[in-house]
Amino acid sequence: MTDLPVTIRRFRADDMDAMLRFARALPEHDLLFLSRDLKHRKVIEAWAEAVEDGFIDSFVAEDGDAIVATCALVRDPLGWSTHVGEVRLLVSPELRGQGVGRRLLDEMFVAAQQRDLKKLVAQMTPDQRGAIQLFEESGFRGEALLKDHVMDRQGQLHDLAILSLDVAQFAARHEAFGLGGA
Repeated sequence: MTDLPVTIRRFRADDMDAMLRFARALPEHDLLFLSRDLKHRKVIEAWAEAVEDGFIDSFVAEDGDAIVATCALVRDPLGWSTHVGEVRLLVSPELRGQGVGRRLLDEMFVAAQQRDLKKLVAQMTPDQRGAIQLFEESGFRGEALLKDHVMDRQGQLHDLAILSLDVAQFAARHEAFGLGGA
């Protein structure tokens, strides 16, 4: 892991074009765990609106003026699971394994604690081993495997792995080891 010259900051409404360029440059397989296709402008616009409405906490990693990674903490404050946040993490293939995803996850943990969330979940296809390893190293554990849950543009079905994390246990473990809030 190296110290990369990326800046981590909150997503802003004026990031929509850069986010669209980032999403369109990602391999399609990286996007299968999302409920909506991030390569469409209307999806990015809805994301920005949800950030503004307070339903999503979203961070980006940027290198210069280019977004190279993003992480979102999605909540449904009107549903039955207001205590649960879904973490969505995307990192450019060339930056994977270099600590950018971990830095974004750290921001998500702080946001989850500020939002008083009790549980975090993350979804990915089981073959995304690097992502699964990162989430497991952060304390997430496998909770479910949904067979043939997502379909790519070619009609091929893929399983979906769901991992979860108890936020209080995570915070207690970090405090016990003197790691502070995140």
